[in-house]
Parts: sequence; C-alpha cells; structure tokens
Amino acid sequence: MAKSNVVPFRRPRKSGGKNDRRSPQRKSRTGWKGPRISLMAVISAIVIAAAGWLAFGGAGSLPGLPAVAKTPAADSSSAAFSICGDGRHVNCVVDGDTFWFQGQKIRIADIDTPELSPPRCEAERIKGEAAKARLLALLNGGNFSLTAGWRDEDKYGRKLRTVTRSGHSIGDTLIDEGLARRWDGARHGWCG
Repeated sequence: MAKSNVVPFRRPRKSGGKNDRRSPQRKSRTGWKGPRISLMAVISAIVIAAAGWLAFGGAGSLPGLPAVAKTPAADSSSAAFSICGDGRHVNCVVDGDTFWFQGQKIRIADIDTPELSPPRCEAERIKGEAAKARLLALLNGGNFSLTAGWRDEDKYGRKLRTVTRSGHSIGDTLIDEGLARRWDGARHGWCG
C-alpha cells in the first residue's frame, strides 16, 4: 500500500519547548524555515499590487502594450490657461502642441505643430502662432481629459498625453483646421 503525503491535523502545542514544531530550531519537512503565510495574505498582496500598478499607468505605461482606457469623467479637468511667460508655469500654453497643466509640462501625443523656438521661416512662425492661439482657446473651452499612451513621457521629460473633450481629440481639431499634422514619429518642416 502506498504511503500518503497527507499530514493529519494536529492541535498546536504551547510554544517555547525544545520539541515544539513551530520552534525555529526545528527544520520543517520541506526544508524551509520561514514564517507560514496564509493564502489570503498572498492574494491580498497581489490584489493591492495590481491596483497600484493600474493606478500608475498599468499596461499603457509599458512599451508595446496598449494603453488602459480611462473614463473621461475620472480625468476630466479644466483650468484658466494663458500664454506662458518667463515666470512660474502652472496652466499656460507654450506652443501649438505643448502646454503646462497643474505645474506639469504636457506634449500632445498625437500631433505635430509648427515650431516657435526657433521657427525655420516666417511662414512657420505665423502658422505656429496661430496653432498656439487656437490651442489656448481650445483648452479654455471647458473640461478636457488627458489620456496616456504607450509612452509616458518624451526625451525632454514632457508627459505625452492625448487631449480629448467629449470623446473628440483636440489634436484632431487642430489637424482639421490645418494648424497641425498627425504625429508620425518625426518633425517635418512647415516652410513650403
């Protein structure tokens, strides 16, 4: 008859004795001398870790994985924006695709607008100023949502976000008005 690996339940003895099974001096059957952890404690730790991972970007923060969709109501924000100057940057517009929001620099992830610092030609400067003014008006137009994509920030430390209002991308509005291009991973000139 085969020997069973099932250990019968035994009521624990008072601790401290030389033959106490819970004593760290005695080796367990598996050879491991660590504390016993309940299954519920392990599951709880995994759930808490997963919740924290999702709260800080989840799969959307890892390259090659799709972003975790966030509900617009949870991220909906608004502020009074101005054009950025030399002072403290809290809620202001830098150019047609970059702005500061609540003290954090945001780069609109899905578009590219004409450069203003420095523009390569007069036509690029004029169109860049128009894109900047239009972004200012769009941001001041009411609540908007910021959604992270597959990259959290660019090489300059700006947070990469898609900006939407009522499910429509503000970047798409700038593209439709001829003030931006769809971002394809590279900057292209606006000088003709």
